Amino acid sequence: MDKDAGKGGRVLKVLAAVAVAFGLMTLKEGGAVLFVDGAGRQAAGSYVPFVLWFNFLAGFAYVMAGVGLWLQRPWAARLAVAIALASLLVLVAFLLFVMGGGAHEKRTLVAMPLRALIWSGIGWWSWRRLLSARGRSA
Repeated sequence: MDKDAGKGGRVLKVLAAVAVAFGLMTLKEGGAVLFVDGAGRQAAGSYVPFVLWFNFLAGFAYVMAGVGLWLQRPWAARLAVAIALASLLVLVAFLLFVMGGGAHEKRTLVAMPLRALIWSGIGWWSWRRLLSARGRSA
């Protein structure tokens, strides 16, 4: 069966588009806070620098993973899983920072778990679709 065939291929295309859009938005918003002293930085409030830098740099990986997923490249599934794992590690570091009394925005308490959840889902689906289903070893 062709790997583009069926619902699984369509879902992978949707996930790829979501990954690219998410990456581009992340780069735009993160870049505005990091590199422009203006409204974006003011609106960011008490951002946590290591979280912001991680998210900004991860935006490039999001776009790359999305393009790879669109093209159904096995390396993109591995990258999506790596993004999920890195997001979970940064989430843990962020939670430790918060528990230690670090200044933060409450919305980051929603955004970071959401990022980790989204990338865990993309990683799981793409791994299943591009690696496991074809009997490849990781």
